[in-house]
Amino acid sequence: MYYTSEIIMFLCMLILPLIASVAVKGTFSKYSSVHSSRGITAEQAARMILDSNGLYHIRIDRVRGSLSDHYSPDENVIRLSDSVYGSTSVAAIGVAAHECGHAIQHAEEYGPIVVRSKLVPVTNFCSRFWYLAFLLGVVLFDVAPFLIYVGIIMFAAVVLFQVVTLPTEFDASRRALDTVEAYGILDITEVPQAKKVLTAAAMTYVTSLAVSLMQLLRLLARARRN
Repeated sequence: MYYTSEIIMFLCMLILPLIASVAVKGTFSKYSSVHSSRGITAEQAARMILDSNGLYHIRIDRVRGSLSDHYSPDENVIRLSDSVYGSTSVAAIGVAAHECGHAIQHAEEYGPIVVRSKLVPVTNFCSRFWYLAFLLGVVLFDVAPFLIYVGIIMFAAVVLFQVVTLPTEFDASRRALDTVEAYGILDITEVPQAKKVLTAAAMTYVTSLAVSLMQLLRLLARARRN
């Protein structure tokens, strides 16, 4: 019974991220062919949103790849991917507006994103070394069994980071949709289409958290068996 549930959980951990990835790529591809009625590019839309919020100092750069868009608060730059930067599609404008949402969050010191930023150094360390600590705990169980729990605590810190990330992503999408509608960047009929793109993207974070929670349960079960 235990091994059956273990196999099912492992399969879910493999399949769920694939489903989420296919969904976001498929949704983005679908609405990338739907061009906004105003005809402005994602880069222009992002500039309008930033300037409207007094964020003139944040520059917008182009970065290689697809869906590699992100906001770097340390550099005060929004990087839009090749598939987004110069595109006039509803999908591209939605993605660009989402990244602007993160910039606005930092400017307003939005609670969850402040906490998330403070967790970054700890999370980077824990994500790299939790498995090493856990594995050493298993191998050296007779000598240092506490290392198993050190590894679990480190992984739990990674899960906590993902938990805090969820509200920042959903809030950035909400800000994006409100802004593109309020400023007429997208027509009222185009906003729901952009929402579908952002919702699909947000689900990748939900899926990632679900997978991490399952992994945490597996680690705890392994520790109890030892």
